[in-house]
Amino acid sequence: MPVGYLVTVLLFGACCLAALPRPRRISIKRYFLAVVINEIPHVAALLLLLSTALAWSQGDLAGPSGLILTSMAGIVLLGLAVLTRRGLHAAPTTDAVTREHGGIPRRDRVRRLLRPLLFPFPWRPRSVTRIGPLSYGEHKRQRLDVYRPKHPSAPGPVLVYFHGGGYFSGSNRREGRGLLHHLASRGWICISATYRLRPEAGFTDHLDDARAALRWAHEHAESYGGDPRLLVMAGSSAGAHLTSLCALTQDPAADPERPCVDAALCLYGYYGRYYGRDPDESPVSTPMSLDPGHAPPFFVVHGDHDSYAPVEDARALHRHLASRPENDAWYVELPGAQHGFDALSSWRTAATIDGIDAFLDRLGARGPTRTTR
Repeated sequence: MPVGYLVTVLLFGACCLAALPRPRRISIKRYFLAVVINEIPHVAALLLLLSTALAWSQGDLAGPSGLILTSMAGIVLLGLAVLTRRGLHAAPTTDAVTREHGGIPRRDRVRRLLRPLLFPFPWRPRSVTRIGPLSYGEHKRQRLDVYRPKHPSAPGPVLVYFHGGGYFSGSNRREGRGLLHHLASRGWICISATYRLRPEAGFTDHLDDARAALRWAHEHAESYGGDPRLLVMAGSSAGAHLTSLCALTQDPAADPERPCVDAALCLYGYYGRYYGRDPDESPVSTPMSLDPGHAPPFFVVHGDHDSYAPVEDARALHRHLASRPENDAWYVELPGAQHGFDALSSWRTAATIDGIDAFLDRLGARGPTRTTR
């Protein structure tokens, strides 16, 4: 029995089993098993087919054991086909939400279909340059990178992005790269920031760092070709938690010194209370306990197979935001998507970027939503 081929089949099979059914509870192990194969199942299928062809050509699959292994590989290929179909369904899902909000879906078929198929790995285009790390505070974690067009033609709007990692890990050069590169290639000035982490830092430290980075963007973006009159905050996982809190606690009339944003992008976020805090906490650490009356436009995207941050929380946040009819709250629920789906340039990443493009295009048409900085 070919041991190497058996290991390949079992490994891909285990990853498929982790990715196919919807999770019933939070499972970090399941997340790590599923996240890669869930986004590039076609690559796994190609590798499995090549391994099978090699094993057959060398005579390793002759006899009853070979038939059993080949049958197992066929079952795994069917699972990979299901994962591929789910990934391709992200685009029509995002398009439907865009139309629901009066937007126009983008039709960049190369980026939407072919690039994830042929090269599903994030890379920075030559038209975009990265500057950093730059300091927005004295701590070693208070650092940020600026992504900008290499040859800007005019001042561009500003996006400030915060990474995930459960507030105890993470890097600003790991997540969100596809979004940052894409917007910078469109003329945006994108700032990707780190912040202090647990256990050294606590909830108010994270929130202070996020607001300090926003303040830095308001004060310094013009030096890098940005126009902070239109400033968007974005984040993934814990970064989305920070984003939702900052966006819902801005009230220029009550606190004109607090940095404000014109819109919020929340990707596969956690929206519950911070570690160990109770309903009597101060300040509030869950957006569900904050008044949505001062909410800027929100774009929330989450996977219905997220085994790290429950999709029910994202649905609850959307209901909370939409409880005010005047709020502009977009919610995209991607079928089959796991946590951290944008770590690769997958079909889901491309569809999400298309939806964000449409959301930001409408935001630009409306102009800034805040009355003061």
